Amino acid sequence: MEYLDFELPIKELEEQLEKCQVIGQESDVDVTATCEQITKKLEETKKDIYANMSAWQRVQMSRHPNRPYTLEHIASLTDNTFLELFGDRGVKDDKAMVGGLGQIDGQSFMIIGQQKGINTKMRQLRNFGMANPEGYRKALRLMKMAEKFNIPVLTLVDTPGAYPGLEAEERGQGEAIARNILEMIRLKVPIITVIIGEGASGGALGIGVGDRVLMLENTWYSVISPESCSSILWRSWEYKEQAAEALKLTPVDMKEHKLIDDIVPEPLGGIHRDKETGFKSVKEYVLKGFNELKDLSTADLIAQRMDKYSKMGQFNE
Repeated sequence: MEYLDFELPIKELEEQLEKCQVIGQESDVDVTATCEQITKKLEETKKDIYANMSAWQRVQMSRHPNRPYTLEHIASLTDNTFLELFGDRGVKDDKAMVGGLGQIDGQSFMIIGQQKGINTKMRQLRNFGMANPEGYRKALRLMKMAEKFNIPVLTLVDTPGAYPGLEAEERGQGEAIARNILEMIRLKVPIITVIIGEGASGGALGIGVGDRVLMLENTWYSVISPESCSSILWRSWEYKEQAAEALKLTPVDMKEHKLIDDIVPEPLGGIHRDKETGFKSVKEYVLKGFNELKDLSTADLIAQRMDKYSKMGQFNE
C-alpha cells in the first residue's frame, strides 16, 4: 500500500502494529495489551485524518496510485459480463475511452468511461485517460446504439481532461465534446453518471450529462484542476491548495450547489483500501438511480433532464 503525505501518521502506526505482532509471534513476550493500544490509536488516527480532509487532500485521494480505474469498476459491476466495443467509425479506436455492453444484476447497460492505465506502459497506451475527439465520438456512437435498443447508459468519469494536443484540436475536440453534451441532453434512455476519480473540465462533461450524477466520496469535479487554476491566477503551482478550496470541487460542495444528485460513500481511507465494499456501494447507488428512472416515459425523462440542467447556476437579469 502506498501512502499520501497526510497519511504518514497512519503508516507509522501500522508499521508499529506489524512489528508488535511479529514480536509476539517470535517470542514468549505477551504483547497483546500493547497491540490493542496501538490498534486503538490507529483507528482514532484514521477517523481523525479522514474526517477532516481538505479539498486538496480529496484531490490527492482521487489520484491515489492504488485507486481502481474504470475497467476494474466495470469488471466488478458486471461480474465479468462486459463486452467491449471499439472504434468511432471515422478515425480509429481511442484507448483512453472504453465502452461496451454489460449486465448489472441482470439489467443490461451500455457502460462508457475513461481508462487511465495501471502502469507506465498502459498509461501511455491509454494516454493517461485523456481522450481524443474520436474517443468522444466512439462514446456517442455507443450511446446512440443504446438508444436504438432501449438500453440505459452508465458513464464512469475519471480524467484529468480531454487531450489538449494540436492533432486533437485539428480533428475537432471542442465540437466533439459539445456534440456529446447536446446529444446526451436529448438521449431517449436513462443516463447514470458516476465520478469515480478525477472529473476535470470538458473532458468529464463529454460523458457527464446524466439523469443521475453521482460522485464517490474521495473525488472531485470542476472546470479546471487546482494546479492549472493556481498557475493562471498566481503564475505558480504553489497555490494549488488554496485553488482547490476556492473551486468548491468536492462532492459535498457539488451537492450543496445542486450540481450532482448524490455522494457514494467509500470505505474508511478510500475505495482502494477495501475495493469489494466500495464496488458494492457503487452498484447499489447505480441500481437505485436506474430504478427511479426506468418507469418514466421518454418525454418525461428528457423533460426532467433538461429542467435539471436549466436550473443549474445563478444569474442576474
